[in-house]
This record gives sequence, structure tokens and C-alpha cells, in this order.
Amino acid sequence: MLPHIARYLFFGIASHESLIPAQDSSYTPTCKSYPGTADWPSAAEWARLGESLGGGRLLRPSPPGAVCHPGQDAYNETACADVEARWNSYELHVDDPVSVVWSNFANDSCLPDPAYLCSGDGYPAYVVNATTPEHVKIGIDFGRSIAPGSLSIWVHQLTGIEYHADEFKLAGSDITIPGSAVTAGGGTEMYDLYKATAGHGQAIVGGTAKTVSVGGYATGGGHSLLAPRFGLAADNVLQMEVVTPLGEILTLNEAQNADLEEDQRLGFSPQSPSQHTRPPPITHTAWAMLTELRSPIIPDLAAYFLSNVPSLEKAGLAGYALINSHMPNPVSSPGLPPNAAGVIGISLMQDDTDREEVDRIWTSINQTVMERWPNVTFATITNEYPSWLDFCDKNYDMNKGGINKLLASRLLDEEALTEDLEVLAGAVKTATDNVGGMYAFLVSGKGVHNAKPRGGGDAVHPAWRTAYIHAITAVGWTSFNETSKSEAEKSIYDSVEGFRQLTPGGGSYLNKVSQA
Repeated sequence: MLPHIARYLFFGIASHESLIPAQDSSYTPTCKSYPGTADWPSAAEWARLGESLGGGRLLRPSPPGAVCHPGQDAYNETACADVEARWNSYELHVDDPVSVVWSNFANDSCLPDPAYLCSGDGYPAYVVNATTPEHVKIGIDFGRSIAPGSLSIWVHQLTGIEYHADEFKLAGSDITIPGSAVTAGGGTEMYDLYKATAGHGQAIVGGTAKTVSVGGYATGGGHSLLAPRFGLAADNVLQMEVVTPLGEILTLNEAQNADLEEDQRLGFSPQSPSQHTRPPPITHTAWAMLTELRSPIIPDLAAYFLSNVPSLEKAGLAGYALINSHMPNPVSSPGLPPNAAGVIGISLMQDDTDREEVDRIWTSINQTVMERWPNVTFATITNEYPSWLDFCDKNYDMNKGGINKLLASRLLDEEALTEDLEVLAGAVKTATDNVGGMYAFLVSGKGVHNAKPRGGGDAVHPAWRTAYIHAITAVGWTSFNETSKSEAEKSIYDSVEGFRQLTPGGGSYLNKVSQA
């Protein structure tokens, strides 16, 4: 038997991302305080805020791209070379107090290219560098916002990890929960949690993006390749310490503020959670069903695979799949073309997987594919990983930052995946026609469907409790090209229309909702 997964205990809150598009520099809003308006805080008021936070906590940073613009005070040729070299990394933006991973959410207002204008209009004017819940409270009491020209609260430094080996006692009660748990600051990155729990022979429910913070991840629900076994991250939360929008520092658990705790596990901003840990050995299989570029069989091939996902997840499989009409060939072998199309993915089997049933289903899939589409190449490669950390070290998310990107998603249940394969193929075709491809994440299944969160429930969207696929589409565009941007916004919205029609009354994953 595996021990309970170490559950989250959050402390501290807030996100610094400027998700409100910036206005033209000549625009002065009338609905809120803004630099230059009469009700904007005076220099003395900002100084008092800085004093209340303690030395160095109130920041007034320039956008990271400003170092590349000769007209900016921050201009520095040496620093510019470093920013340019790292602009497409996640780390540059995560470690910056005002930057965002995708540039469109700062309205492309200061890219590291002197050919374009640089303005702070897409970024906060001031930032609270919060390392305690009290810092967060002070920022909220003063008037925190994520809009441009605002006061933002940055919790990147609000970290800390405490491991509880045998039990966890809920604050303000006599309730002791057996099993291992971990408490982490809301700004703690998931990869740091993986390393900390692996040191105790444990794992924690999390994704494969190293820089995601535990606070935002868990309060958005938190899907994972471990979720089909252990439930979503939100299902594993034992307790949170939060700062509310009213500036109250509260402890939330099943013994106190229980109603807020359920809301928080899919609600407002992050803090400091406790979650259970488990040490599953992992069998990882990379697989591919490949055909010719832009082949007309791709929607039918993909629909057939997707129709088998409920059976695979019921047997204990988890995984990620990519359906694409044009991609680099993942199978390297003499004589094969450099590019291919079709369905590729990875699958994970853990300790409770019915491996004979999984093998039977894959054998049936392979046989059917060969019979219906004899020109499709089916290939698999299997590896064993001793731990979740070892798997993540070799399979982490390597997507780019510093780009323009929008997402859309939909949760697909068994009926949507199995009732009418022609309609399902049509939905896949709609996605690939609009944005070239789609992702299908096998991250639900029985662990999510049968989850029993402490306290009786959480605010996870009910669609998760019947879903088998988290379907995602993505699109990018060229900066400062309004035609390209408009086309991207239309294509990302249209890309999931078929899935919306398949799941009336359904929903999306909160952290990847449709963004156009």
C-alpha cells in the first residue's frame, strides 16, 4: 500500500500577472486610479506603504525588455544580450517581478527589440515583493490590482517547504490526519516540491511544468498524470492559510472556515497548502501512430484512439497525446521522413494499473489501426522510472515563453468519446483545421471520479467527475500584426466548437479556460 500523498498547506496569496490588456499610452482611464490622475497615491503615500512592508519590499521595476531600448532608464547593452538570449525561457519571466510568460498578456508593450516601442503600460506600476502573509495583507489593504498602472503582489519569494512524515494536525482543532503531508508557501514551484518529497521517498500530485507555483496550481484544480490514481491536486488539500480580498488572514480546513476551504480549492488566489504524498514507480511508454502530412484520415484515426481512452483510464492508464497534421517525426530511423502527422503520446502505468487489461486494449487498438489504415506506422518505446521526480527530470514541459499564445480547452466525458465517432472525428477536424492540432490529456479517470476530499467536497468543476479527456488547443501569432492577432483569436475560439457541441452543459479546466 502507498502512503497518503502529502497534501498541500498553503500560506500567502496573489498572482502578479497583468492579465488586463494595456491601453494606448495616451489613454487615461476614469474608472480607477492611474498614474497621472488626481486620485493616484502621492509619493508620500507610496513611501509609507514601503515603510509598512519593511525595507526593499516595495518595488518599482522596469519591464525586462526595457534594457534593450536606448530611450529607457534601464537600458544596458550587456543586460540586453542576456535578456535576448533567455527571452524564450520560462525562467526569465518567472523570476521577474512584473513579467508574464506569454507576451500578449502584457500587450507586447515592451519586447526586447529596439525596433518597437517600449512602454510600461502593460505592467504594474509598483510591486509588493511578498514573503509573508502579512506582506500580502498590507498590499491588499492598500489597493492591490493586477491591471496595468497598478499595485501588484508578487509571491515568487513566498516559499518554504515543511514535510510531515507520519501525520498532520489541523490548526485550531484536535483532528489529526494520518499519513505523510507537506506544507508549502504559495509561491513554491512544483519542481522544488518534487525534489523535497522525493528525498522522503514520496511524490506529490503535480504537472510536468517545473516553474508552476503550488498556490495557483492547486486552487485552479491541478490536473496531473498522477490524478487518475490519486485525484486532482485540489482533492488532496488538507488545509490552507489564505489572505482574502478583504485583507483577512484565515486558516481554512474542515474544522474552521470549511465553506471557504471548499471554495478555495477552486476559487480565489493562492496561499499555503498541505497535501498527501505517494511514491509510485512509473512505467512510461512513448507511442506514435504516424501517417502522411495533412492526411485526410487523421480525424478518424484520432477519434478511434480517443474512443478507447475511457477503457484505458479505467484500467489505470494516464498520459498525454498530441493530434497534429504536421509535426517533426518523433520516430528516428533510417528512411523515415523528418516530418509526419497523426497521433503521438506518452502513457504512464503506476502501481495499481491492470497491466494485462492495458496490454489487451493496446493490442486491440494496434490490430484495428492496421486493418483500417494499413499505411499507418505504429511504434512504441517503453522506459521504467523509479520515481515521479526521475520521470519529470526527463519529461518536463519545454514550451517557449516570451511569445504570443492563446489556449482553449474542454473536458470530454465517456459519452462524448464513444457515442458517435463520426461526430467526434468532426470535432477533431474542426480543431486541426483551425489551429493545426490539439492535445488530449488523459488526466482524469477513477482517481478523479471517485475523489473524496477532506471535509466532504471542493469547488472542482463537476465536469471533472465524469471526464476522461482534457482537450486543449493553442495558437500563436506575430507581434504587432493586428490581422494575425484577429485571425488567431477567431481560430482559437472556433477550434473547440465541435467539443462544445459534444458536451452541452460541460466545462473547461479553470487554469486553461478559453482565452478568446
